[in-house]
Amino acid sequence: MAATGTISHFVGGIPLEDAESVFRRLGAEMGSHVKRIPDGETGRRRMWISFVKDTLIDNPDFVVDEDIPVFQFIQFDGKVVFEVNQLKFRDGVAPEDVVFATGYADDAIRNFRTFDKLHSDGVIPSQVKYQICMATPLAITYMFVSPNARDEFYRVYVRHLADEIGKIMAALPHDRITYQWDVCQEVLMWEGYLSQDEHPAFRTEIPESLSMLSGLVPPDVELGYHLCYGSPADEHLILPKDADVLVELANHIAAGANRPLAYIHLPVPRDRNDEDYFRPLEHLKLDEGTELYLGCVHSGDADGNATKLDLARRFTTVAGVGAECGMGRGRPEHFDDMLVRHRNLSGV
Repeated sequence: MAATGTISHFVGGIPLEDAESVFRRLGAEMGSHVKRIPDGETGRRRMWISFVKDTLIDNPDFVVDEDIPVFQFIQFDGKVVFEVNQLKFRDGVAPEDVVFATGYADDAIRNFRTFDKLHSDGVIPSQVKYQICMATPLAITYMFVSPNARDEFYRVYVRHLADEIGKIMAALPHDRITYQWDVCQEVLMWEGYLSQDEHPAFRTEIPESLSMLSGLVPPDVELGYHLCYGSPADEHLILPKDADVLVELANHIAAGANRPLAYIHLPVPRDRNDEDYFRPLEHLKLDEGTELYLGCVHSGDADGNATKLDLARRFTTVAGVGAECGMGRGRPEHFDDMLVRHRNLSGV
């Protein structure tokens, strides 16, 4: 049985209609056991970063790189989830002049207004913060951009994200928000799912990038990192042999951050109820004050969820629980049960 006081952490995506529905539902049913509530990444952001791909395709400064094969997203079971043509800058375009239209800042600022009203009305408990989630620049670069343009794209896209963060920080109260970087493609690269040959320096490139990202968020704003293996069809793209890669990357994040971290979230596959998966957690090196959240909550599996949490606690301290990833791409009919599982595992 989970210890009372374990918090529930919601990674980002929630299968509801809009941000207000997310705030009301989580505020009412989970408010006593959450520190933060995301806007649910509803609407155009439901598929996580696919909306960014759409903005790039619509941008006249980009074209498909016909010299690069179509990239296939292949699930762990061999199923091709979907395919994507990778992009490059159109001939004659200066990368530094490209204007991106992700709308991250507009969404965060607009949805905070709704959060703020519900906060004031008591729908969301006073101690709960507004969680803003953003995909890393390497997520977009690795997945949607041709190897022939990745270095230049990464540079200008980081600048765009820094500008978006600047707008958010200028508009919102720092003591009422949390920022979360979503780290997926870096995990896939480290595991060899993506072509390591295209990035021979990935073991240096990824830690440096994740460290740089911590510096984009002001130190008076809570910062967390969510690591995952991708779930475009509500299934892992790859099934890890254990938590070793997650621990290695989490240690890089903790060591490279130039500021305090509030938490790091690590996923656990549904069928892993064995010590072998969790044993690498004994090597996790988080600073004091950085909480570990375990993505061990699965629908319809109360016993398995509790077993995962108990196994993890044999090797490290676990402060919170959550789903493996965002739930926005999952089956909406599972959501009610997932809230029950979160509450039960949190000791409610």
